[in-house]
Amino acid sequence: MMRHTPASRRLNQLTVFAVGATMAATLAACGSDPVKADVPTTTPSPTPTGAVTRTEAASILDRYEEINAQANKIQNAELLGTVEGGQLYEQSMADYRLFPTWPKKDQAYYEKPFTYRDRSYYISQGQSWFAVKATASGSKDQALLVFDKTADRHFKMVAAVYTDPKSPIPAVDTSNHGLASAASPSARVGTLAPDQIAGAYEDLYETGGKNTGAQLASTAATRTALNTYRERTTYKNAKYATLHWEATQPTHPKIYVLRLRAGGTLAVFPTAHNRMEQLKDGYIYTGYVKITPGSQQAVYNKTPRVAILDELQGQALAQFTPAGEPKVLGVEYQMVDSR
Repeated sequence: MMRHTPASRRLNQLTVFAVGATMAATLAACGSDPVKADVPTTTPSPTPTGAVTRTEAASILDRYEEINAQANKIQNAELLGTVEGGQLYEQSMADYRLFPTWPKKDQAYYEKPFTYRDRSYYISQGQSWFAVKATASGSKDQALLVFDKTADRHFKMVAAVYTDPKSPIPAVDTSNHGLASAASPSARVGTLAPDQIAGAYEDLYETGGKNTGAQLASTAATRTALNTYRERTTYKNAKYATLHWEATQPTHPKIYVLRLRAGGTLAVFPTAHNRMEQLKDGYIYTGYVKITPGSQQAVYNKTPRVAILDELQGQALAQFTPAGEPKVLGVEYQMVDSR
């Protein structure tokens, strides 16, 4: 699904009796001929193959476009679930639940069909998944899409991360007969391994980057997280309530890693956090001040309360280089619960 995150969708409006909250969240067999004795022979290595051919990968993406358009038009999560899974599907199901709260303009934009153009297919040997670099119609931003074979043995899009225009997707290594090469999520490249970067990124929200977050290069994605962290003392209801974030477990933890042509790796990784807003003690004990949920939070729980905890599930894309800090090229969150 093409992720749409207009500002109106990222902000929740709360008041002081209804204390406010601001949310920053905003795809050969080979035979051998008889040979004479004592003559050394060699058996040619078979040409490596991936989980799918490029033609099959293109057909899978084409079908995704078709079903996604149908599902978005009527917000049919069951239909979408036939072609989508993983973190992406968690976000899309939340989109459908929150859809009635969006302005009509955003609803119309979301319902409009789109296609993926300028496609580059990255198919690795020995993997259950493949990736596609593409640009969605109506957008200038590159996206990395990941399709994986799910439990029902169908390929579904499990990730779709759009990058900042100033952070294009680097060239993937396809020197293995045109195939891409996967890498281990636990293999460190530079300062971090792909399976460590979610913790580092969430540290930006939790502490402003005082711990592992300090190991990340400055990008639009990291600056957004740091700006969000700083809002805890400057947002309009800071007088009445406290605001903080804490990392939580992604619903779907699988990480997808590709080797890059110039060295290093490119990883699509899941990430998640809870956003907590709570009245300060002096207001809790008065008994008459409560936080009234914003329109999107009210979809999950409309009861005014002394604290609101929002769960946001995300997915992100990062580049790892041997001599530099990891770069988070793009990240997206969606609120999947509020309680």
